[in-house]
Amino acid sequence: MGTDDKFRNKAQELKGRAKENVGDVTDDEELRAEGRADQTEGGLKQAGEKIKDAGKKVKDTFKKK
Repeated sequence: MGTDDKFRNKAQELKGRAKENVGDVTDDEELRAEGRADQTEGGLKQAGEKIKDAGKKVKDTFKKK
């Protein structure tokens, strides 16, 4: 589940970057804003996945003791 989520989150960031670039080229502020929002959302989701991974590592460390 975690790896799939990471790929989806990264894809969302890339989609946002593409939207923002198209918005720049076409001078469409709404599309630029959507792109930035997609990038931010994807980045936040990525950060959440990293936090979950860190929590699992801590949990595993305590299980070993």
